Amino acid sequence: MGKFISLVLWALLCSCCCWTTQAEIFTSISQMTDLIYTEKELVQSLSEYIKAEESKLSTIQSWANKLDALTKLSTSDPEGYLAHPVNAYKLMKRLNREWSELESLVLQNPSDGFISNMSIHRQFFPDEEDEKGAAKALMRLQDTYQLDSEAFSRGKLPGIHSNVILTVEDCFDMGKTAYNDADYYHAVLWMQESLKQLDAGEETEVSKGDILDYLSYSVYQMGDLPRAIELTRRLVAIDPSHQRAGGNLRYFERLLTKELNELKQDYPPASEEPIQLGTYSRPKDHLPEREVYEALCRGEGLQMNDVRRSRLYCRYQDGERNPRLLLKPIKEEDEWDSPRIVRYLDILSHEETEKIKELAKPRLARATVRDPKTGVLTTANYRVSKSAWLEEEDDPVIARVNQRIGDLTGLEVDTAELLQVANYGVGGQYEPHYDFSRRPFDNSPDGNRLATFLNYKDEPDAFKRLGTGNRVATFLNYMSDVEAGGATVFPDFGAAIWPRKGTAVFWYNLFKSGEGDYRTRHAACPVLVGSKWVSNKWIHERGQEFRRPCGLTEVD
Repeated sequence: MGKFISLVLWALLCSCCCWTTQAEIFTSISQMTDLIYTEKELVQSLSEYIKAEESKLSTIQSWANKLDALTKLSTSDPEGYLAHPVNAYKLMKRLNREWSELESLVLQNPSDGFISNMSIHRQFFPDEEDEKGAAKALMRLQDTYQLDSEAFSRGKLPGIHSNVILTVEDCFDMGKTAYNDADYYHAVLWMQESLKQLDAGEETEVSKGDILDYLSYSVYQMGDLPRAIELTRRLVAIDPSHQRAGGNLRYFERLLTKELNELKQDYPPASEEPIQLGTYSRPKDHLPEREVYEALCRGEGLQMNDVRRSRLYCRYQDGERNPRLLLKPIKEEDEWDSPRIVRYLDILSHEETEKIKELAKPRLARATVRDPKTGVLTTANYRVSKSAWLEEEDDPVIARVNQRIGDLTGLEVDTAELLQVANYGVGGQYEPHYDFSRRPFDNSPDGNRLATFLNYKDEPDAFKRLGTGNRVATFLNYMSDVEAGGATVFPDFGAAIWPRKGTAVFWYNLFKSGEGDYRTRHAACPVLVGSKWVSNKWIHERGQEFRRPCGLTEVD
């Protein structure tokens, strides 16, 4: 029976690849929680199927035992047995009716209910892109928080210890995902961990030959020819007939010999040190401040000092004697002095937070960014989350939140964008970006160094279609606590702000002149453990003419 169940499950799960699915489920923890309950229901359905199958087999076994004893008696003396008229009658009855009933029982298929349940839920299953996205998210967490593969595979995260582990097969699949994406740096780390666990005696269906095949070529791609040769020799030793190993070995040896002859050096032995985090350098990517950004996410490189801290204060904010805040002012704390960033405490109640989440969940879709050249919203790999836009007409709580933001900031919110609610998924992040639209500028060395480096001179006004000007300020509500990771960081001046449920942070993106403050380039760090919910209110220039008038200089 176990073999039959395995075949049923295998056929069903394999065929899932051909079914219509909801893509990008991995980008939202909220939507992934629905899968937990789906899986629970499927397990219950599977248990019911197993019970039905066991009941069926038990009945058949009972029949078989009874008939086995009966046929032993009848075949010992057929004529003597049939001499008794009752035995003759019962033989006719069994063969005419009871065996037919048994045949019907055997033909019954208890798996129908289970398969029907699978058919209902399969349209909501994650697809191959979700699995790939989740694997890449783990690698992103590994890089950002400098987690070695062994600790990661054993569930040892910073400040968190759990029994969740990655098996040989899990590590192998992680390595394959990286390999197929030509990401040989991560392929090496995860294939090495898979090999280490296999050598430690863990049982698996993954062969050592397959691991060495991927690992040796990935090591070669990382430029480590001696180690690639040593690993390929191990592969040839356990599988002399491997179709690629022999050719790869000869090719690697020729390359190394050529390099050594050119350098006039002797043949170096392969390093005996195990491959681990730091053995090879991670390739550079599109993000110039990658190292600074990731260090801030880990809480390293913060530029807060005693002098700066002495300039930070806390106060009660009544919105310059706003009537709605006089009786219940909001607690305000300075997070940074220049550019000024403040945090408001108890800005959202638990009930308001839960209501906003409830409204957003059915509308969550992959978060988008504005294309800098077209102004059109599009998805991007550097923003991994799902978001929804909420209007005041959706529920009175949205109108209250918008009013509260206007009261606190003293800014006009009627021209602001809708409230955007975002939920971050596995390794959810938003890499360093500006909230405001950059304007054309020349490449003179006098300009902002980061803006000049990134070269946005061809970018038009991304918010021109809205007709409300640029994003003058950002109001960011934290709607959940995060166990680890998920900070909002500002690489240009070394600040990190950690999520605290019910609080909000506020800063200006533009100087009073309307020029962009390039120091406000910021990022949402990958969520290491937990589910991060935020809501953004981007306030625009239109309507602020008398609320935040121009200063005397460009940078006031």
